[in-house]
Amino acid sequence: KTFSALGVYGASVITAVTAQNTHCVTAIHPIPTDIISKQIDAVLSDLKVDVIKIGMLGMSEVIQCVAENLAGFNGSIVLDPVMISKSGAALLPTAAVEAIKTYLIPRASLLTPNIPEAAILLKTREAVKDTEMRAQGKKLLTLGTNAVLMKGGHQSSQYCHDWLIDGNSEHEFTSERINTKNTHGTGCSYSAAIAAGLATGHSLETAIHRAHGWLHQAIVEADSLQVGTGYGPVHHFHRYWQ
Repeated sequence: KTFSALGVYGASVITAVTAQNTHCVTAIHPIPTDIISKQIDAVLSDLKVDVIKIGMLGMSEVIQCVAENLAGFNGSIVLDPVMISKSGAALLPTAAVEAIKTYLIPRASLLTPNIPEAAILLKTREAVKDTEMRAQGKKLLTLGTNAVLMKGGHQSSQYCHDWLIDGNSEHEFTSERINTKNTHGTGCSYSAAIAAGLATGHSLETAIHRAHGWLHQAIVEADSLQVGTGYGPVHHFHRYWQ
């Protein structure tokens, strides 16, 4: 939905099937790695792929499989280290965290952790202040990624602060917090929107700025969807219909 809303064509590689709604994730079924490999080959052997966005992977074997099959890819890779669902369900076993750090983060052009994910990757407590977020972002750079976007959606302040850290500079992206429970899919949509911006030729900073503004408005308009009775989705197509 994000790719379509932002004018790029997305080709999927399914790594797991979940049973979930706006309340909870009740089951996760990993896709066999040989099928994942064939999906990746089917896409990369036919389509001109500019950017790859990686989200939920589920287990160590899948992480290694994806990394191996992307070894020859020369475009940008946006890695969203999905570990916990909006409802609090664990989406990545503890053992698989090390696999992400070993096999995928060094391949990533951009890593986009939220506050809990950054703490898990660094084996430390969750950041509370912006100074702590920035410090953790710098530590994540040492794992091999080109840049880190520390997302501040889990903060409790009036404003959400995200920080892009690339080793040479730091850039802040700020928006007012919206009073809504309908934020299902924010992290996935954000990273996909950044990937869309990169695919259409924008610099990393500009792609994040545009994605940040688009996502903010998608959250503002989320309540109008009235989908489900739990954590409803953001409104990806807020620019086109209400």
